Amino acid sequence: MRNLKILLLLLLSTGSIAFAQQVQTSGDYNTTKPESEFIDDNFMVAALDSLSNLKYFENVENAKNQLFTNKFNFLPNFIPSYSDSVYYYRMQRLDVESPIELTYNNYVKAFIDLYANKKRGTTSRVLGLAQIYFPLIEQQLDMYDLPLELKYLAIVESALNPEARSRVGASGLWQFMYYTGKVYGLEASSYVDDRNDPVKATNAACRHFKDLYSIYHDWLLVLAAYNSGPGNVNKAIRRSGGKMSFWEIRPYLPRETRDYVPAFIAVNYVMNYSNEHNLYPVMPRIVYHETDTIAVHSPLTISILAEKLKLPIEELEFLNPTFRKGFIPATTANPYYIRLPKKTIGDFINNETALYTAFQLKGYDPVQFIASAQDDASYRIVTKRVSHKVHKGESISSIARNYDCTTQEIKKWNHLRKASVYNGQKLTLYVQSKLPVPVPRSKTQSPVSEVAQNKPDSIHIKSAQEVKQVTAVATKPRYHVVKRGDFLSKIATKYNISVSDISAWNKLKSRNLIVGQKLRINSPIVEKTTASKADTNRNVREAASDLKTGQEKLIYYTVQTGDTLWSIAEKYEGITVNQIREWNNIPQEQNLKVGQKIKVIISGG
Repeated sequence: MRNLKILLLLLLSTGSIAFAQQVQTSGDYNTTKPESEFIDDNFMVAALDSLSNLKYFENVENAKNQLFTNKFNFLPNFIPSYSDSVYYYRMQRLDVESPIELTYNNYVKAFIDLYANKKRGTTSRVLGLAQIYFPLIEQQLDMYDLPLELKYLAIVESALNPEARSRVGASGLWQFMYYTGKVYGLEASSYVDDRNDPVKATNAACRHFKDLYSIYHDWLLVLAAYNSGPGNVNKAIRRSGGKMSFWEIRPYLPRETRDYVPAFIAVNYVMNYSNEHNLYPVMPRIVYHETDTIAVHSPLTISILAEKLKLPIEELEFLNPTFRKGFIPATTANPYYIRLPKKTIGDFINNETALYTAFQLKGYDPVQFIASAQDDASYRIVTKRVSHKVHKGESISSIARNYDCTTQEIKKWNHLRKASVYNGQKLTLYVQSKLPVPVPRSKTQSPVSEVAQNKPDSIHIKSAQEVKQVTAVATKPRYHVVKRGDFLSKIATKYNISVSDISAWNKLKSRNLIVGQKLRINSPIVEKTTASKADTNRNVREAASDLKTGQEKLIYYTVQTGDTLWSIAEKYEGITVNQIREWNNIPQEQNLKVGQKIKVIISGG
């Protein structure tokens, strides 16, 4: 450590000499550079940053190393098991240190078995994600003087996935419903959803906890009310004869809430005794202390940030789940805060104006980030019947969450009178997925020619194998290999597909992934178009009549990622956006789609 400090001081000294020479030579060290040139961060300021964080990094690294220390010399795949007396003793130790009543019983034991044994892969990933989200959650809980153990509730709610979204519309780390979020100041629009913002959502959750505690003055009842609402808790209290203990009113609560509190207690135990169960974190590529926030004062996109700051777009999307469409609708009057790796904060500050200019020069139209009704029209829903065998610890509500359906639907499909299932029971479920269908061609659009990719001035007459008849054919599979930190919604976003698609194409029975697992990311079938020779000859004659030699040339441009009508018009001299709209019958509010063919008429040569 001492040698590192000496090295940094030497770097600062050397930098000061170089800096003085630069000033003496140029006379002005702050020379303006062209906007297109990326300004590297001043290495002296970067050295100061590293020195200011040195002690903090040292402490964090020491704490992180303790997570990976195999104190008990377990073999890698060994799963320890303990007697009830051991669990009881450990839970007592946790209970003494917490204002929340932590009890060990058979209900809690079932969820300890779930997290520590059956779902070990998921628990390891959660241990890694905790290194990102627990510091900011603990900070908010401490500010509101709330028990720090409440941070474990985010694991029960969302498995620490800030983009988690339930079938009924609850979203974010704390799974706020739309109107509950509005009550606590969480706004949601077409571009931004505050429920997915870890800091804002945690702050709202803390205020919600405070409000519930002022009603019940019992933390387990607060948790029950957080899950099912105060109305259901009050009904359970009445039906129990006025009892005010969770375990006494538990039989009168909804099934999911009966499991909710034992799951919370079990997570407390597993997160504190992970090493004793041979569980270690799967670390994400970046953790909380390696990031910082910065204000954005003008419209910007995640893709431009990734391109200019030389960062993987998946990393920026992971750090900024608030922005639904990758668009940051910031203005001077209404800035937005984004989270970046600390090493790129200096680059952002130095190039902030250039980043905003890049947005304007690329011609991004914010409207393109709103999903249009046509997006849904290009898919058909396919329902598949599947069989599920109930495992120990599963409930009808947890099964419903895994298959993106409701408990009522499961009861109806299986003719169940009660919302209860037993170990080994077989259930029939119906899973829906989307399969692409061809977009119908408008009557005014000629199918005779299309532009080759990246060659907008070439003409191609479609062959007899390309027009008219539609048949379903198998496609060559494309795969994604699951890496550390991957989860279904992240993979779906990366490949512009849905979670239900991935589940259907890979016959997944749950949303839990394993590192190294191969997932198919394209549909097993597509619909292919063919045509007769007569159709093709007719199309060729139509093409010949459309092309006026020496005067005009008709081409079709294939829309690429990031294209707008403005950027397409810029590719051709003398072409305007209004002309493109008129030639293609594109309404003012309609968005472009990747792969869409745009008719363009240019002067012939």
